[in-house]
Amino acid sequence: MFGFGSKVSPDISSCVAVIREFFAIPNSVSNNTLESWLAVTKNKLVLTLPFVALSEHEALHEQLLAVISKGLTLSIDTQVLAVPTKTQGIGNIKNIIAVASGKGGVGKSTTSVNLAYALDAEGARVGILDADIYGPSIPIMLGNKKHSASSEDNIKVEPFYANGLVATSIGYFVKADDATVWRGPMASRALQQLLKDTAWPELDYLIVDMPPGTGDIQLTLSQQIPVSGAVIVTTPQDLALADATKGIAMFNKVGTAILGVVENMSYHQCQNCGHKEAVFSEHGAKQLVDKFRVPLLATMPLDIQIRQHADGGTPLQVSEPDNILSQSYRQLARQTSKYCYLNSLTSNQTD
Repeated sequence: MFGFGSKVSPDISSCVAVIREFFAIPNSVSNNTLESWLAVTKNKLVLTLPFVALSEHEALHEQLLAVISKGLTLSIDTQVLAVPTKTQGIGNIKNIIAVASGKGGVGKSTTSVNLAYALDAEGARVGILDADIYGPSIPIMLGNKKHSASSEDNIKVEPFYANGLVATSIGYFVKADDATVWRGPMASRALQQLLKDTAWPELDYLIVDMPPGTGDIQLTLSQQIPVSGAVIVTTPQDLALADATKGIAMFNKVGTAILGVVENMSYHQCQNCGHKEAVFSEHGAKQLVDKFRVPLLATMPLDIQIRQHADGGTPLQVSEPDNILSQSYRQLARQTSKYCYLNSLTSNQTD
């Protein structure tokens, strides 16, 4: 593909092996696919990753240098690819990822915001859409709850910019102390307007914070909006798992790929003695991933810092990028991005 001729050079073959092991790329992905990420121009080898992993570039660079010829220089770039979808894409948005739970109170919105900021930190261009029409919380978590929507051309609404993210929410159109009393069809139309009538810049990922449940809004998003994949958020206890199961079943029925599961509140760790306690049971998400054969993307602790940063509108990735929780969310972002790409390969084979 990049002019290697009929034979693949030893350098390329060695690099493919390193890349496969480094990112745990399954054997179902061919060596030819991995070779297509590599290009040799003169004395330079360029690796262009189709998913984000900025914080791992240095370690990967070191491993690749150990297997290529001494005369070659090496650079690592990123070009996020768009996942093929059944419905037509939205303007400048490559991938739409739904973050859903099936149940309220499991930390879905907190996960959405931290995932969005972590993807940004890993090198992606990211937006977030608050699809919880009845209980929008994203404006609070982004620290801009007093922001009001505006338009420069009276056609498209300008998104709000917050520490590198772009965002929109019904919360920017409705007063904070007002209730949104709309029937399902009206709420579904509002969601479509938020998505299609916002002047989104070029985005690699738009994170959609879904409302809990499997009602009209969820079906609208799944059937009429080009969703690249869904991330399911749960806590370990049986009640949350039962509703998360329904959420997975809904996405399966409409043909939306499940990118993986996030288990929130997996444990509480005492700040004084370090003892870990499984407040909400243990290994609940493992039941889901084993049953549905999807990845476990992350397990997050019950930690007061997560709540404090969410309530305070001060994202962890911005205020404390070296915090261990920030690193955990970045791992979640890398896994989500990778599985979004791997799903695109499956979609192409299915189509």
